[in-house]
Amino acid sequence: MLDHLIKGVTVVDGTGAPAYTADVGIRDGRIAVIGSVGESSRTSEDAAGLVLAPGFVDPHTHYDAQLFWDPYATPSLNHGVTTVAGGNCGFTLAPLNPGRPDDADYTRRMMSKVEGMSLVALEEGAPWNWHSFGEYLDALEGRIAVNAGFMVGHCALRRYVMGADAVGGQPSEEQLGEMLTLFHEAMEAGAWGLSTTQSSTHSDGDGKPVASRHAKPAELLALSRAVGDHEGTQIEAIVAGCLDQFSDDEIDLFVEMSAAAGRPLNWNVLTIDAAVPERVPRQLEASERARKAGGRIVALTMPILTPMNMSLGTFCALNLIPGWGEVLGLPVPERIEKLRDPDVRAGMLRRAGSKEAGVFRRLANFGRYVIGDTYSAANEGLTGRVVNDIAAERGQEPFQCLVEICAHDELRTVLWPMPTDNDPDSWALRQETWRHEDVMLGGSDAGAHLDRMCGAPYTTRFIGDCLRGRKLVSLEQAVKMLTDDPARLFGLRERGRLREGFHADLVLFDPERIDAGKATLVHDLPGDSPRLDARALGVKAVWVNGVEAIRDDVVSGAVPGKVLRSGRDTRTVSTK
Repeated sequence: MLDHLIKGVTVVDGTGAPAYTADVGIRDGRIAVIGSVGESSRTSEDAAGLVLAPGFVDPHTHYDAQLFWDPYATPSLNHGVTTVAGGNCGFTLAPLNPGRPDDADYTRRMMSKVEGMSLVALEEGAPWNWHSFGEYLDALEGRIAVNAGFMVGHCALRRYVMGADAVGGQPSEEQLGEMLTLFHEAMEAGAWGLSTTQSSTHSDGDGKPVASRHAKPAELLALSRAVGDHEGTQIEAIVAGCLDQFSDDEIDLFVEMSAAAGRPLNWNVLTIDAAVPERVPRQLEASERARKAGGRIVALTMPILTPMNMSLGTFCALNLIPGWGEVLGLPVPERIEKLRDPDVRAGMLRRAGSKEAGVFRRLANFGRYVIGDTYSAANEGLTGRVVNDIAAERGQEPFQCLVEICAHDELRTVLWPMPTDNDPDSWALRQETWRHEDVMLGGSDAGAHLDRMCGAPYTTRFIGDCLRGRKLVSLEQAVKMLTDDPARLFGLRERGRLREGFHADLVLFDPERIDAGKATLVHDLPGDSPRLDARALGVKAVWVNGVEAIRDDVVSGAVPGKVLRSGRDTRTVSTK
């Protein structure tokens, strides 16, 4: 007997093959049968007119902490994501040195700063009852509703072995040996591979460059070679050039790391903008060179424009513009005084438009910002209005106008920059770039930057756009890009396709309605901390390992997810 039967559904199987109509039966967590099914079932549903696809795989998340207080990884699961990859960018919650209890506090403050997670939620929402990486994975086992695999973060490895010297110091030969031993232990426990960052935007809770930024190439290559000693593993890495264009040294480093491991290396995120046509070929040069050297480098890119709010009052992307952090890091009264100084504003604008600002130049057109939430009588009625229009009415320069609006709210005003790359040429360039063999959809950052952005709904928004919007790719191809492509990169065993015998990770949706609602601020984290959330539209149900986890955007209460461990749940994707 089947556990559940989905009758008369349109099957899009994840391979890119044409859709077809069939019955799909689930038994013991697997897809038992596809076709015309006469076998009895405990439950069934008529799904005529609906589409059944494999569960989506999100290759870049930061759900490492959130899964402890939210086993459903919302809103990702709501939007059909059944498998998430965590532990990215060099940041993980384990291992923690048992001889230094304060390292947990350091880690929480670092995650709060660098990944925009609520410090209160990190302190109150996770048990912090582990030391080894294996103990961290065990703490999640049996209590999550999504499948989750985790890289081991370079910053945690360095901190465990070197303590405070991890920031600014270099490991001795003995310490590097300890780091490699610790890394091998994490891999044997099921870590998916190594994640590391050399990005100039990544600072810890003390404002200092995070530990892995101090690593020299020899250390990175030693760890990369260790990755290749384990089955079903890979590398995820970030460098400063990921945000704009790689330097020659950065390309050399990525190529050498991937070739040393004999494993794919993925990076985040490829920004596609027709106004900067040289960026895509430069970034993909790393992939071309890796292929020749016996490696593989995969660029993650988002298929939607993910709005990100800004504020002059709290840490956000504006702080990362060269020279801006010095002003925006001042106490609020001093910050307002500086921002009201015409000479200071002029200097900030020059820096924001300079070549050194890289991709952050996109944030410098302040006239195209939309005013979000406001908090003073002086700003009543401004929500939803464009700064250019307000500035014209007041006879002010746009940045001056924006500063005055924010000053009235003591800098709490929420600001929404309008995207600069929403033009037909940029979308045509995206469509072309997606065809590259080393470009993959992803980069949601789900679980991070919680009150600033909501990238998790990219799956439903993309499919809705393919069905009823720009229609840049077919439904079958869109599903493949969200399922089989990332599953194959990670070497996931028997996931990513709708095939008999595969794990029953499934999403059932209405092709006429599938989409994502508008991102709204909710206060549902531990400590009543805020985050942006977005409803899933048109998603009828989501199954994880054959168990219904979501029905009509409501969680079921079941926790059928698995901690996916390298080797057991992943196979090696060799580059050699």
